[in-house]
Amino acid sequence: MKVERWVFGGSAIFLIGMAVIYWFTAHEIVGVWVLGLSGVMALMVFGYVLAVARRIAARPEDDEEAEVVDGAGAIGFFPPKSIWPFWTAVTLTVICLGPPFGWWLSILGAAIGIWSVSGWAYEYYRGEYAH
Repeated sequence: MKVERWVFGGSAIFLIGMAVIYWFTAHEIVGVWVLGLSGVMALMVFGYVLAVARRIAARPEDDEEAEVVDGAGAIGFFPPKSIWPFWTAVTLTVICLGPPFGWWLSILGAAIGIWSVSGWAYEYYRGEYAH
């Protein structure tokens, strides 16, 4: 988790530093809060990654002498083709179009979302990929 620590720790330092600089140059409170709270959020993730890194064993990604084979393992089973991720993305698009065009669109999208997420979850229980 060495890379994650660098990313989130560096982001936290950068964002908090930018909030301080922004305070003195722009004199605008909203931007200071946005940058500051983003830095605090990155700092929280940094703390979480630090705590997890102490509890778990070293990962192959952190070992400079590791080979690709060291990280091999069961990735999971994925279907060769599936239409359900497409329908779920369309559903999310309809839900996100609701606030600007009318809340009825979000409600319709949520109803269709139940169908699309259920289809994705139960993909292996019926149809072509049934076990």
